Amino acid sequence: MKQIVLITDGCSNEGISPVVAAAHAVRQGIVVNVIGIVDDGTDMGERGASEIAEIAKAGGGMSRIVSSRALAETVQMMTRKTVVETIRQTVQQELRQLMGPTAALESLSPERRGPVVRMIDELSETGSLRVALLIDTSASMRPKLRAVEEACRDLLASLRARKGTSEMSVLHFPGNTEADLLADWTSDLAKKDELFYKLNMKGTTPTGPALMKALRYVAEAGSSRHAGIRDDEWEGGPPFRASSGDGILSDYIV
Repeated sequence: MKQIVLITDGCSNEGISPVVAAAHAVRQGIVVNVIGIVDDGTDMGERGASEIAEIAKAGGGMSRIVSSRALAETVQMMTRKTVVETIRQTVQQELRQLMGPTAALESLSPERRGPVVRMIDELSETGSLRVALLIDTSASMRPKLRAVEEACRDLLASLRARKGTSEMSVLHFPGNTEADLLADWTSDLAKKDELFYKLNMKGTTPTGPALMKALRYVAEAGSSRHAGIRDDEWEGGPPFRASSGDGILSDYIV
């Protein structure tokens, strides 16, 4: 399972539409969640809030607008919910293949539904997961970066508590390219004392180009082979993917 979590405090103002970029991501099986971060007692404005919601909708994810204090909790919540929803969607798809186009998990008898729900819960904990955090580091984000760094470290601690293999990476924009890599796929940020130390923070917010760069990174550079990890070396098996053949429900629906 692969996710991009975009954290920003404003509207994009340069390059391709981030809504278009998010749609590209979801077509490659990468979910895009978006968090708008604001100062206490302020709001993002109608345009910013609308853009955040539209990016998440196009990327198959969810959106929230929160204060710096609620950021860490929100990132973890989004990540967990997206994992569960990804698995539920795959289960739903297989139910329709097995039982017809109107089949739904909720329509199963209790005897059948119970084991499937337990399977979803188990896969949520054991399926391999990669999360790329894409951080807006435009000039207006400077006072919020400490909260963002704490959220990065808290998320990684949460991921490490899962049974399945979990890795996280951190990219930021604007930078020398559309999005610059701060931390490659890792399960340990201990060696990164200050992720955002001495960044050259700029005024523009090229969210769309940054999302395109992030999705290429997740889809290509984020593959297990690129990271030096074979699929069969992942704890809990290879990264979760939609199944073929008998499907993941073959033991539950007969």
